[in-house]
Amino acid sequence: MSPVTAGVLQLLALTAALALAYRPLGDYMAKAYSSEKHYRPEKWIYKAIGANPTAEMRWPAYLRGVLAFSAVSVLFLYLLQRLQGILPGSLGFSSIDPDQAFNTAASFVANTNWQSYAGEQAMGHVVQTGGLAVQNFVSAAVGMAVAVALVRGFARSRTGELGNFWADLVRGTVRILLPISVIGAIVLVACGAIQNFAGIHEVGQFLGGTQQWNGGAVASQEVIKELGTNGGGYFNANSAHPFENPTPFSNLFEIFLILVIPFAMTRTFGRMVGSLRQGYAILATMAVIWLAFTTLMMWTEFAHHGPAFDITGGAMEGKETRFGIGGSAIFSIATTLTSTGAVNSFHSSFTGLGGGIQLLGMQLGEIAPGGVGSGLYGMLIMAIIAVFIAGLMVGRTPEYLGKKIGTREIKLAACYILITPALVLCFTAAAMALPTPPHSMLNPGAHGFSEVLYAYTSGANNNGSAFAGLNADTQWFNSTIGIAMLMGRFLPMVFVLALAGSLAEQKPVPETAGTLRTDKPLYAGLLVGTILIITGLTYFPALALGPLAEGLAS
Repeated sequence: MSPVTAGVLQLLALTAALALAYRPLGDYMAKAYSSEKHYRPEKWIYKAIGANPTAEMRWPAYLRGVLAFSAVSVLFLYLLQRLQGILPGSLGFSSIDPDQAFNTAASFVANTNWQSYAGEQAMGHVVQTGGLAVQNFVSAAVGMAVAVALVRGFARSRTGELGNFWADLVRGTVRILLPISVIGAIVLVACGAIQNFAGIHEVGQFLGGTQQWNGGAVASQEVIKELGTNGGGYFNANSAHPFENPTPFSNLFEIFLILVIPFAMTRTFGRMVGSLRQGYAILATMAVIWLAFTTLMMWTEFAHHGPAFDITGGAMEGKETRFGIGGSAIFSIATTLTSTGAVNSFHSSFTGLGGGIQLLGMQLGEIAPGGVGSGLYGMLIMAIIAVFIAGLMVGRTPEYLGKKIGTREIKLAACYILITPALVLCFTAAAMALPTPPHSMLNPGAHGFSEVLYAYTSGANNNGSAFAGLNADTQWFNSTIGIAMLMGRFLPMVFVLALAGSLAEQKPVPETAGTLRTDKPLYAGLLVGTILIITGLTYFPALALGPLAEGLAS
């Protein structure tokens, strides 16, 4: 079987698996977030944290819950790393330096999982399992809660109440993420991923010396890092490491975990707003972009440009032979179109245009299908922008799901789409202008610029993957990327929740003959065009200096 055929078959199998899971998982999540019943373990959690799960919250109270919980999480994870040297299960590793501890705490709480350290050489079992793995669950649940709050804003009328943050947080963790993670961890262990609390041990001879590896609860952390679109690996090689991702089947299964909840949440959205066709329109938009990017990436990496490519069947540099070009290309697009920093190949080794596709995927806002929760609310913001543009074309007040998109709503949506590009471009410009940061670049010229642009794009968009050619373990990059991650995560949430509150207060607008049908293919096409135009106008100059210049020169 040729590498191209193998890659196409993997893509078809993945698409079929996602289609089979779409309806049951989407309906289950809608039921979980709409239920008035509280299970006994959930009641214990509410009692422990002193929360009343039945109290409805307006958007400022909901936002305070999000920010308070996240602030405590950052502080806890920071202190856990700073105290690692005196904690049991540290494997003899010392405490983490302040700048790196801040960067890592901000990264995992912001659902970014950017790592400027080698996990097997820095983090012990307590930090990995009690700190990082826990944040993989709750940071994902926070994103899902914010998305559900926005959906309630569309579904409700004449009230500013958006539900209860603590109830949404607990339900997302206990009812959705935990059960799937238990099953997924068993599958990964069956595939060969390790799951233990072993210490550092020798595994054999390597280049005339001994090679040492530490064990860990790898399978359980691997499954939630993918399912929660987190991405932080137990080992520095991340999902290219055989302990994390042993086989081609485990590789395809991990891609499925990355995509299944973001895609299925469009069904949840349709169910909660009372129109499955609206959910299908959002799904179609996401699917078209995802399939187009995946196809383009596979074509770019399979294209032959010389004898070396002819021998290997494509650009194999930086890719695992057990996954091949197809499995690596599909994985890289799944991670860069979602807020998942996991990698099974080195993105810096992709072709110049391939690296540009990865960058563009993140710069779209990671909305196709995006991160758990963040992908849905990001796409709904774009849907509002598209409705507004359509309204301008026909000279009519824009409406979406029976809600008028007025001055307040469009200002909030505009602020949302401007925050992340401002962070990316300003921090990249500062890093290139100052004398010290460019010294961290492994490569000169266009590729070196792409390394810095990729780092801030990944951080501000809460992705977490890296080109791997940039030495980001410096005070400048640890601090600035940490700030970019926190601002890129929580500032957009302010505008999302404010928009949700504004929509919930409105009374429904009856549909008329002049109402734009937002459940039709025409609107889905308009939405795709809006996304590409906004991203292109924002990032094209920066992309022209980096991956486009490199790709055209090669």
